[in-house]
Amino acid sequence: MTCKHLLTYSGRMVTTTTREPDVFTAISHPARRHMLDLLAEADRSVNTLAGHFQMSRPAVSQHLRILLDAGLVTEQRHGRERRYHFVPEQLGQVREWIAQYERFWDDRLKRLQKLLSKKKNAQ
Repeated sequence: MTCKHLLTYSGRMVTTTTREPDVFTAISHPARRHMLDLLAEADRSVNTLAGHFQMSRPAVSQHLRILLDAGLVTEQRHGRERRYHFVPEQLGQVREWIAQYERFWDDRLKRLQKLLSKKKNAQ
């Protein structure tokens, strides 16, 4: 897996930092989320994926590169064609993050339910 190097300018000095792939950044774009939806159904080639979008094949390839770097998809060569496969386990971080908010909403909804029950019983 390749990592991007970012340049940071601080005064006169230039430093480089290696940035780890970010699943949240990878899923932030609607086209990449749609690609993941398509790949969840079946493995697909770049050309097959490109047929679902109004963007160039190179643009689809760039989005796939971001998904690859984040570990959300893998690619396999089949002759001259590369097929992409969705790796749902990599969304674990996202699931864990969302779980925090699910607990929040579950708690809020339980409190609302209790409040409504009290009001109903008081009538």
